[in-house]
Amino acid sequence: MANGEKRDYYEVLGVHRNASETEIKKAFRKVAVQFHPDKNQGDKVSEEKFKEASEAYEVLSDPQKRAQYDQYGHAAVSGAGGFSGGGFGGFGAGTPFGDIFGDIFGDVFGGGAGRGRTQGRRGDDLLYNMEISFEEAAFGVEKKIEIPFAKRCATCNGSGSRPGTNPKVCPTCRGAGQVRYQQGFFSVSKTCAQCNGEGKVVEDPCPDCRGKGSTKDTKTLSVKIPGGVETGSRLKVTGEGGQGKGGPNGDLYVAISVKEHSIFQREDNNVICEIPISFIQASLGCELEVPTLDGKVSMKIPEGTQSGKIYRLKGKGIPSLQGYGRGDQLVVVRIETPTNLNKKQKELLEEFAKISGEDVHPMKKGFLDKVMDFIS
Repeated sequence: MANGEKRDYYEVLGVHRNASETEIKKAFRKVAVQFHPDKNQGDKVSEEKFKEASEAYEVLSDPQKRAQYDQYGHAAVSGAGGFSGGGFGGFGAGTPFGDIFGDIFGDVFGGGAGRGRTQGRRGDDLLYNMEISFEEAAFGVEKKIEIPFAKRCATCNGSGSRPGTNPKVCPTCRGAGQVRYQQGFFSVSKTCAQCNGEGKVVEDPCPDCRGKGSTKDTKTLSVKIPGGVETGSRLKVTGEGGQGKGGPNGDLYVAISVKEHSIFQREDNNVICEIPISFIQASLGCELEVPTLDGKVSMKIPEGTQSGKIYRLKGKGIPSLQGYGRGDQLVVVRIETPTNLNKKQKELLEEFAKISGEDVHPMKKGFLDKVMDFIS
């Protein structure tokens, strides 16, 4: 499947971009059980969905691969997945799926020490839309941006309670952050609705932050944009998102939009530039100064060049996002037809046509002959 056709890995597993490792693992187990080839023998649709989910899990379960994917998308992990050949013989040792079914009922029974108590809530992710120039996208740039953030309230020191008072232990969950329900043999835990999993409730809110424990502010960040990004690229700045409540901060995602250039167009890592020349230059050949991202270069146009001819300038394109060299610049020649000729120029061209044995109006003559045949 081509990179442009791949679905977003988070969409494949049905999880948010800030999903924890446990959530990703649980989501994959659900999809894998549903579409496993052993359970759906001969079903090509299920097989493809299983391959897709397996590829997504291989990337998202690996912190390093996931970080690269979050920043650069499918292009950064194009080698992931290795499911194009061979069958599905089950998950053996040495694969990232070795224990995926072994603990399939682990979360249902709520086993494991310390799982009952809340571990805090992660902050929200933020999205910042940034527009940069063609050259900045090609070679990289460092930009300063202002983003909103929640600052710890100075009045209550983040407690959310009026100074001189403290939050109370939640009477519903008794500080656990979760409530447990017994359903037959099953014990199910859910986040406490009264305290939203925090284990405490504010009875007398702080007048400045109104019980939130934080106030709104802005801060300036310096963001490094690597060379080779394009429209649709998204960069991740870890920990610069919304403030967590007892958990880590969210992340900041910078979505890149590249302005159109007046001369250059991009095709993969190649740069396309159309150069107009006269028919005399095309006929006799010439030497031109051609603009590139690195400045002007001299290029020879051989005699007899036709309109649409493409010449390649090696290494004058866009640097690879992965750091492996640069693309090329493709120079497309466009021959301009002269206009507003004076009498002398027309005479010279007609003389040139006669010397070349060329009838200046062959199609016109043929058309008039057809008209006479039609009306006669």
